Amino acid sequence: MKKLVLINPRSRYRIGFLVDRESKYPPLALGIIAALTPDDWEIKLIDENFDDFIYEDADLVGITSITSSVNRAYEIAKEYTSQKIPVVLGGIHASSLPEEAEKHVDVVASGEAESMWPEIINDFNKGQLKKKYFGKLLPMDDFPAPRHDLFHKDYMVGSIQTTRGCPLKCDFCSVHSFNGQAYRARPVEKVLNELESMTTDRLFIIDDNIVGYNKKAREHAKSIFRGMIERGMKKDIFCQASINFAEDEELMELASKAGVRLVAIGIESEKTDALENINKRSNLKVGVDNYQRIFTKIQKHGIAILGTFIFGLDTDSVQDIRNRVNYIINSNIDTIQVTILTPFPGTKTYRQFLEEDRITATNYPKDWEKYFGGNIVIRPKKMTAEELDEAHKEGNEKLYFRKRLMKSMLRTLKTTKNANTALWAFSANAHYHNMAFETQPERHIKLNEIFGGITPEYNEQKE
Repeated sequence: MKKLVLINPRSRYRIGFLVDRESKYPPLALGIIAALTPDDWEIKLIDENFDDFIYEDADLVGITSITSSVNRAYEIAKEYTSQKIPVVLGGIHASSLPEEAEKHVDVVASGEAESMWPEIINDFNKGQLKKKYFGKLLPMDDFPAPRHDLFHKDYMVGSIQTTRGCPLKCDFCSVHSFNGQAYRARPVEKVLNELESMTTDRLFIIDDNIVGYNKKAREHAKSIFRGMIERGMKKDIFCQASINFAEDEELMELASKAGVRLVAIGIESEKTDALENINKRSNLKVGVDNYQRIFTKIQKHGIAILGTFIFGLDTDSVQDIRNRVNYIINSNIDTIQVTILTPFPGTKTYRQFLEEDRITATNYPKDWEKYFGGNIVIRPKKMTAEELDEAHKEGNEKLYFRKRLMKSMLRTLKTTKNANTALWAFSANAHYHNMAFETQPERHIKLNEIFGGITPEYNEQKE
């Protein structure tokens, strides 16, 4: 048999990012590659979320990478290219900057894998691998389920994807350039069958917006939730959605009954001019004055809100960031994720900042490690980088203050009337707290010490 080695690299710059077991998610892309690979191949998956890379002999190597881990991907690729073993690199970074990637690997796979991996395997068998392959945006009807059996046994949360694509074009986001603007859905029956095959009872639906932007998309999500209920699945779910999640009462009711405990919603800013500046149309349509009412509607169904915010927008002054921190503290949001505006390749923001010569971390590929949303890699418009850094640190101290997070959990319990939801919200807050104070392990919140761990085992004890 031929041997395929699949590798999920980890940025050495952010080892502390993986301090929480609950925050690690399986490399779904590699599971899909494995499912697309013919049976006459032996497959080995090396996952640096858990194990440091050790050279494993192979006939062909496949690596996926995001921007912050691509330098590590290049390092590992060199281990094989130096031995004349062909390396295929895919993922969003290589797809956005294929000219850079091809300097480090034999093959660059740009875009979604389903349409091109069979061609790559076929060309390998003929000894005719090309330098670049470009995936097509196919309907998801015949997409295979990922090989969940290959993922590390210590993952506490399983992952699944039910849709791809986004018709919106937020400036800071690369989803629409990678997965296209057409919203594509997997057949409900295939999603449900995959869910039943998964052994974990904690689930992350990785769709960028599980409910989409029209009635057809919402009905797809409803059918999945309804099917989970009818089949008696017992799973706790974290998912992502646009703010229009709250427009449909039946959707929220079904989501809650199916096990949705936490929904991430991109808020970014509480100011209209900021939303206009980044082209956040979905939030503009709703209106910033309606945020709190929408969150309350969702929470009444026993679901907590994970609100994401951005610091360092072109409309932001230091005072704007301080005001945003105060807004978050005084809001009814359950869990907070704060990032610094980062020009990721493949986004309009990247192209804009490149043209304006406002990107400061340019020692590539090494500096790609700094592109994760926690470092300042730009020259802000209305403040200095030092002022942005200080405002960010000041905000973290206020937002992730341990006692405040405990009070927030009690408030979530009161608003959602669901203990499991409150625990999920606190677990997520603890993770972001630990990220904010990554270099200060003495300050880390250790869930095992507080609750015995928010784990399946803990849930059994609680019951």
